[in-house]
Amino acid sequence: MLRDFLFGYLYRVKLSYSFIIPVFNRPQEIDELLQSMQKLNFTSEFEIVIVEDGSTLSSKSVVDEFKNSLNISYYFKENSGPGDSRNFGMSKAKGNYFLILDSDVILPQYYLLEVDRGLSANYTDCFGGPDAAHDSFTDIQKAINYVMTSFITTGGIRGNKTSTINFEPRSFNMGLSKTAFLASNGFGKIHPGEDPDLSLRLLKLGFKSQLLEKAKVFHKRRINWHKFYIQVNKFGKVRPILTKWHPTSAKLTFWFPLLFCLGFLLGLIGVFFNFHFLLYCYFGYTLVLLIHSTIINKNIKIGFYSVLAMCIQFYGYGTGFAVSKLYIGLMKRQEQQQFPNLFFK
Repeated sequence: MLRDFLFGYLYRVKLSYSFIIPVFNRPQEIDELLQSMQKLNFTSEFEIVIVEDGSTLSSKSVVDEFKNSLNISYYFKENSGPGDSRNFGMSKAKGNYFLILDSDVILPQYYLLEVDRGLSANYTDCFGGPDAAHDSFTDIQKAINYVMTSFITTGGIRGNKTSTINFEPRSFNMGLSKTAFLASNGFGKIHPGEDPDLSLRLLKLGFKSQLLEKAKVFHKRRINWHKFYIQVNKFGKVRPILTKWHPTSAKLTFWFPLLFCLGFLLGLIGVFFNFHFLLYCYFGYTLVLLIHSTIINKNIKIGFYSVLAMCIQFYGYGTGFAVSKLYIGLMKRQEQQQFPNLFFK
């Protein structure tokens, strides 16, 4: 114990941070992110590594505008997915602690200060931070953010405060030590799902993780309903694959969206038998969500959008989960052959 304490202490005081940001055809997002990084109230030097993942719409000219004010490096590589691009960036970075962000986030001024404080108080080789909606986001983005983070929906399963120890970070806001990166070989080829896969492999290797509640980012998420549906449908397909790879990670809560959809279907069938209780329950749940989102966002339009976002989330994730569970769990199909669009080569 004393050895671990001394090692952790010596390691903490030498921490040097490198931001790792993969980007694909999103120069405007990089511009907004780098603008927010200029305003960070952190006095020590930090590094920024931008990895262009085979984009046809380059971010290089945007990055060049910030080179006089930020310690920033830009790399272009052939398209191989966000996970491999993060690995590439970490292999090029000079720091010993990597701060991994998606290109569609904006940092509050205190972000890096809160990361440093959190790791100084309780060092772990991996951490995750929460996300929130910025005032400048569209009503749809705020509604999607609500359902992805609220305790009323599945967002509460992922981000509740009781999960601060051995937290499974998501790559839009994730920290990883160089030691853990080298030991784990970083992210795998699956996408989405490369972040929980890495988190679970790190736990098996004996590394600890945590949730740094104050190190939040503003996360734009998907900008329209169709893209949001595709995203959550892929999330549903990925989960049985991750459970196959990491059996101890299985949770009953992963079934909730599918059971929600099946329950609603039973409720509709029940109407023909003069049984309305289930539909009354769904109506009550929807009303609570509408009121809660309206209060949180101070906008009834966002409240109604949140109801639609919840329906898309549960249906998209639930059906994706069911299809994947059928092929991967029951029929024992090989995951890369059954779902090639979930893997980068």
